[in-house]
Formats: sequence, C-alpha cells, structure tokens
Amino acid sequence: MKNYLDLKDIYTLFETVQKSEIFEDQKMMADLVPKYNISEIIKMYEKKKNSPDFVLKDFILQNFIVLESVKDEMKFSKKALAIDEHIEKLWDELTKVASENKGTLLMLPKPYIVPGGRFNEFFYWDSYFIMLGLQCSGRLEMMKNIVENCSYLIENFGFVPNASRSYFLSRSQPPYFSMMLDLMYEMTNDKNIYIKYFKTMQKEYDFWMDGLEETDNGCAVKRVVKTKSGDILNRYYDNENKPRPESYIIDVKDAEISGNPEFFRNIRAACESGWDFSSRWFKDGETIQNIHTLDLVQVDLNCLLWHLEATLSKTAKLKGDRELEKMYEEYAVKRKFNIQKYFWDHEKGIYKDFDLQDNKVTSSEHIATLYPLFFGLSTRHQAEYVAENLVNKFLKPGGLVTTTKESGQQWDFPNAWAPYQWIGFIAMKNYNFNDIASKIKYNWCSNVERVYENTGKLMEKYNAMDVHSIAGGGEYPNQDGFGWTNGVYSKLKRSK
Repeated sequence: MKNYLDLKDIYTLFETVQKSEIFEDQKMMADLVPKYNISEIIKMYEKKKNSPDFVLKDFILQNFIVLESVKDEMKFSKKALAIDEHIEKLWDELTKVASENKGTLLMLPKPYIVPGGRFNEFFYWDSYFIMLGLQCSGRLEMMKNIVENCSYLIENFGFVPNASRSYFLSRSQPPYFSMMLDLMYEMTNDKNIYIKYFKTMQKEYDFWMDGLEETDNGCAVKRVVKTKSGDILNRYYDNENKPRPESYIIDVKDAEISGNPEFFRNIRAACESGWDFSSRWFKDGETIQNIHTLDLVQVDLNCLLWHLEATLSKTAKLKGDRELEKMYEEYAVKRKFNIQKYFWDHEKGIYKDFDLQDNKVTSSEHIATLYPLFFGLSTRHQAEYVAENLVNKFLKPGGLVTTTKESGQQWDFPNAWAPYQWIGFIAMKNYNFNDIASKIKYNWCSNVERVYENTGKLMEKYNAMDVHSIAGGGEYPNQDGFGWTNGVYSKLKRSK
C-alpha cells in the first residue's frame, strides 16, 4: 500500500527547510511533490548543500513541484453572481481528483471536495458539513463519493485520517462517518446504506476503542479513558509526539517555552478534535504552552461515538444479528448515562469537558455543549439551561461564538464557525426553542451574506461580534472557498 511520500524518508532535508522558514506557510513544504526519485534528491542535496553557491530554496523549487492553494478565482464585481449561484459554481471549483498517490497526497478512489485555500486535500469532518450543501444541490453522486472515500480510508488505514495526507496518518478527526450515512438515508430512503457499510463502521469503532483492554481506572490508553470509577469514555489523541510537519517551526518554538515532554502530542490531539486551537485545551485558559488536551475527556467526541454505537446497534438489528444489536445497544446506553454523569455542570447549567486528572469538569465554556442536545440526549430541564446560556453567552450579532474566552486563537471568541451554526440550529429545534434557532440562522446567514457582498468570498470563519470585519486569529490567515461554509449556509437557508 505504501507508495506515498513519507516525510520520514526526507526528514533531514525537510527539517532543514522548515527551520530555515524559506516558505511563508510551512504546509507548503509538507505538500511538495518530488520531481525525481527521493533517494536521488537526497543524494544530490548531501552533495551540494555545503557548496558556497548553494541556495536551499532554489534547490527545493528545482526538485519539487509546488501545489497551488485552492482559491476562488471567480472575479467579484458589482455584477457578481447571487450567493446561491456562486456556491453552485464553487462545488465544481472545489472538486478534486487524486487517482494516484502524489507526494504526501493520498490516492482516493472517487472525486472529492476540498475546503479551499491552503487546504487542497480531503478533510474528514469538513466533508460532513459539505454534504449538507450537496444535499441541497441534489448532488447525490458526490455525497456517495465522500462516503466511499471515507470507507476506502477506513478499510486501508483503519480510520479516516485528519485529511488525505501521509503526514496525517497518526490521527483522525471527529468521527462523522455514521452521520454521513444518515444524510445518505435522508436522500435515498434506503436502509441498505447502513448494511453496506456496517463492517466499515465497526472498523472505525475499533480504532477509537483500541487500548481498552490495557486501560486501568483513572488512566487513558490511546483514545480510551477509564475514569476513577471505571466508566469507559474517549478522548482525542495522536500516535506521534513530535512537531506537526505542516506547522513545524511554530510547534518547536512553543515546545521550548512549554517544557512539557508530551507537548507535541497534546498539540496534535487538539488537531484531532478539529479545534486547532482554543483556550478550551489550555490548563490556564490563556496560553498554548499550557495545553493539556490529553488530560481531557471531550463531550463532542463522546456524543459522536454514542451515535456510532447507536447506529451499529440499529444496523445489527437490520441484519438480524440480535447478539450484536444488544451489545452495541448496551454500549450506547452506558455512554449516554456517562455523558450526563461526567459532562453536565449542574452549577453552570452547561455541558463541559471532563478533566481526568482533576476528576471534575473544566472551567472552559464552549459551544460543544450543544452536542447532547443535537443528538437528543438531554432532558428538557437541561436543554432549558443550555438554551438560556446559549442566548446569554454565545449568540452574537454574527452567529454563535465557539467559546466565551478571547485568547487570539481562532477557535475562540469572537469567531463563529459554520459547523456550530448547524449544530446549534438543530439542537434548538430538537427541544422546540424555535425562536432561538431562527435567530442563529438569521444572525449567521446575514453575516455570510454581508461578507460575500463586500468581498465576493465565502470564508472559513466569521467574526460574530464585529459584523463589519473579517475573522482572524490562529496560525494562518482566514481562508476562502470554503467547503463547510457553503454547505451549512445552503442548508440553513432552506431550513425552517
């Protein structure tokens, strides 16, 4: 299987390039495609690197192909397309094919849609929210492609990587595969979709539960956690503890300040959550050097795994396998109980992450509190508290903010991200808080429309407080394109 570029094979050269900072975006080097055999390039480098006329950047550009960022090249003018037409055209612009491994880019059997900007590969959880828009466009074939590509990755690697790059093969992202099957069922009304991918779902579930047998009470192994009481939950993790290739120099510099021997793995675990980065992960709530993702058990992940367990049980029933149906049903029932037991903050009336080391919920208030409501796992009483907190702390003029903390990180206040507008809308609709749901829809969609009117772009994230500016924060500039924004906007506009 392995005929892709593994950065370990060029690590000395790779590390030299990243430390020299010859590219403004460190993802560029991670995504370069070798023009020649890697061993030949390395030999040439070793031979020439000490020459007085050697220029590292010239050498790289002579021996590697630079892949361009995916940009929305449709020129904006006063006669610009209406936003819906623009999105329709963007689906085609963002469609890519990888029929073979190319550098670190992994081959996928079907065409796929990329987020846009610097993200020119298939991303896992982005693709679920992209599917919401494809649903609106009636693009069933592309929805099938996304499911097939996820299935291919699970069958070949045991999980869906963060994105379709070889340097992401140490982590996944929030497990939305079973949710994708729900979208397919909504489109086709064919329950066989679940049976077709039953073994694939099982394989993904096994990935998240790997390490269970070795886990002691109060400890964690890989992505599995056993609380001090012996209850089983899950956390985000990464198999490697070294700088991220796509953000190498940033990680190296932060690690020097941190001094935590597991700093890199904590950083990478936060990336598996999709929230890279947020004060949600910081022990002091302030600085990335104090990141402690590995100590935390996350409410969103455990709700998604509840859905996977419930879907496996439902599918086993369809298959007539009573034993498996009962097993997965028991897992789902236990997890639902533990979601209430460990993540509900009675005092604050909100769901939070659980700190395994401190044996209590964290102080961070964040929008992942919505997941139990999104899946209908909360009581009416809990939903009322969450709805009140949502209105008072998270619902702003430009949409739902991710946290109540302003840290300069992109997954913090005042930024509003597409996934949580949809999750918030459905969470409120599930408990008949229809006025709040309508307000979420109006505030965020109006913000998206305003930015489009001013720039002709659909952005990765939005500023929910200052609706006259574009969102910022994080390791890289705000990207345009943008897959999940297109998807969620399209779906929300059509939802009542």
